Amino acid sequence: MTDTKLHLLTPRNCQLIFIDHQPQMAFGVQSIDRQVLKNNTVALAKAAKIFNIPTTITTVETESFSGHTYPELLDVFPGKKLLERTSMNSWDDQKVRDALASNGQKKVVVSGLWTEVCNNSFALSAMLEGGYEIYMVADASGGTSKEAHDYSMQRMIQVGVVPVTWQQVLLEWQRDWARRDTYDAVMTLVREHSGAYGMGVDYAYTMVHKAPQRTREPNEVLAPIAAE
Repeated sequence: MTDTKLHLLTPRNCQLIFIDHQPQMAFGVQSIDRQVLKNNTVALAKAAKIFNIPTTITTVETESFSGHTYPELLDVFPGKKLLERTSMNSWDDQKVRDALASNGQKKVVVSGLWTEVCNNSFALSAMLEGGYEIYMVADASGGTSKEAHDYSMQRMIQVGVVPVTWQQVLLEWQRDWARRDTYDAVMTLVREHSGAYGMGVDYAYTMVHKAPQRTREPNEVLAPIAAE
């Protein structure tokens, strides 16, 4: 029987869950730069929006401790209901189980805080009790130390969780640049969130293909004048 983990991620065979991307949780992250973490998380959300990936957002103790989910993340999914919990393990909340079941896909891409607590417990429980495959987005998740994140990732990998990165997931969903219906949106996302890769795309568009600059309004360029 074919190992289903050999099947690439596609827009039709997976779903996505964001777990506790809230400020108080982010304050404790030490395994990755927190601005990079937010960039990667929002980029993953935008990728999901492009490919119409069923997405769940769950939060913990919003009013009493954790604070509100990143506004940049919420703005990607306006009007989406947030699944509030008291439990550290999202699997322990029935709303989350119901959301995953209703989305109907056994491959679950996960981005959350913290890796060693909420991500770890959810992944193991969802695999054991729900029969889900878990794809943990390592660079859109964070732990309270590098060791906490790394050892938790290792623990999950040992039991079958698949480690991925947000850009890997994006490009796996795209798969073929001939898919023009998502090409422009993916390139826009790359230019906004993919660092040097995105800068390279901007350079190629403007300097090689002579496309206009990616600005709302081009700036006037004053020619050089040698000082006397």
